[in-house]
Amino acid sequence: MTFNKGHLKVSNIHKIYYEEFGNPNGIPVLFLHGGPGAGFSSFHRKLFNVKTHKVIFFDQRGAGRSLPLAELRDNNTNELIKDIEKLRKYLEIDEWFIFGGSWGSTLAILYGIEYPNRCLGFILRGIFLGTKKEIDWFLYGMKSFFPEAHNNFTRKISLEEKNDILKWYYKNLNQSNLEIVHDLASKWNSYESSCSTLKYVERKMSGEQSLAIARIEAHYFVNNCFIKDGFILNNINKISKIPCDIIQGRHDIICPPINAYKLSKNWLASNLRIVEEGSHSGFEDCMFKQIQESLNYIIIDTSR
Repeated sequence: MTFNKGHLKVSNIHKIYYEEFGNPNGIPVLFLHGGPGAGFSSFHRKLFNVKTHKVIFFDQRGAGRSLPLAELRDNNTNELIKDIEKLRKYLEIDEWFIFGGSWGSTLAILYGIEYPNRCLGFILRGIFLGTKKEIDWFLYGMKSFFPEAHNNFTRKISLEEKNDILKWYYKNLNQSNLEIVHDLASKWNSYESSCSTLKYVERKMSGEQSLAIARIEAHYFVNNCFIKDGFILNNINKISKIPCDIIQGRHDIICPPINAYKLSKNWLASNLRIVEEGSHSGFEDCMFKQIQESLNYIIIDTSR
């Protein structure tokens, strides 16, 4: 039930792809995908109630169907926040609810801090606060739980260079040999996706979308997500009175629950919902159901 779609030119380089889905007269909800670089998928539409929700999907710079794909120039967190506001104005939406998972939760919070008066409420899943500690955990800490996946992720890196995995990947994901680049992008994505569910299954991803995710994530991580360390918790008071449901898998290895807990303690109007059987992926049944419940609960409750 997509009723409007297209590309919005947001810079001299970038055009972001967007879709409006559901009820044209429904309650507006902005969907922010993860990664950065992952894009949104048709599966994400299943989260929403087409009778009550007017959902705005868009692919962030360089991701999904945005153009050009995997482009790193003028691609940073501040520009993404500006793009969200440009899209809101273009679609003539006064206020909206914000949904974001993983990196999408980071971007949602940052947008809220910058534009609190445009946010009716938040639904956030798998909290990532954009700190260097969390990036280091992704690169090194997760091997304590998924050693097989980490071994596959790092096996091509020399012993001398394994003390800086990110630098090695960033350099090699941006080299000219496309065969090597695509192979490394596949390894990056396999590592992340294999660690995203409670049960370890080696997952492989290839092609241009795989390249976009790996290259953009490495670009953001090597720049500490273009966020000053500790910025989110230091500024959360600007939106702490706006309702927020925080959905967190107890066994989320990629974004451990401690980050959601810290956020909830600093967000006065938040409700932390720990999903005991959940991990990082929002596609697992238990996580999926909780997201749907929260979307309906907070939006209906706040809109009365």
